[in-house]
Amino acid sequence: MTIALTAAQTRFLRGQAHDLKAMLQVGGKGVTDALLAEVDGALEHHELVKVKVAAGDRADRDRLVDEIASRCGAALVQRIGHVAVLYRPSKDKRQIVLPRA
Repeated sequence: MTIALTAAQTRFLRGQAHDLKAMLQVGGKGVTDALLAEVDGALEHHELVKVKVAAGDRADRDRLVDEIASRCGAALVQRIGHVAVLYRPSKDKRQIVLPRA
């Protein structure tokens, strides 16, 4: 289950993510269960994370980012080059309040 964001919400989240540094990096092994557990934990704690994908070409990067987002139930906010921004609201304590649709 992925989250659907409006254009205003995406714009807001892009602004929030501007100063963030990439927390996680996808290496040569690709998407593993350990990586997904780390992304899941980071999303639960921070709600908005940057992930750096070290893949050779654009198609591989797109595929890896889409797989991570879909398997973690996160929304893809932005993808620029090797860096993707993912958002998923926390189940326990929400920190980011999105603008209304």
